[in-house]
Amino acid sequence: MKKLLDRITVNPEVCMGQPTIRGMRITVAFVLKLLASGMSHEEILKAYPELEEKDILQAIEYAAWLAGEYYHPFPAFAE
Repeated sequence: MKKLLDRITVNPEVCMGQPTIRGMRITVAFVLKLLASGMSHEEILKAYPELEEKDILQAIEYAAWLAGEYYHPFPAFAE
């Protein structure tokens, strides 16, 4: 049985239809960028108290699902 991504919402009226966390104006991409910048879960939760640990984990899970769904080769870089 597949796990439901119940904390990720998409609404054309919120953040131009980008996936958000529980309908808030915090996008999945924003949470992932915070993680990629080196922020810990604890730091993110302190900076954005409306988020919960489960929100961060589900954002990561959503990104992993997307990464596995599509194949997009990287363009060749000119040297």
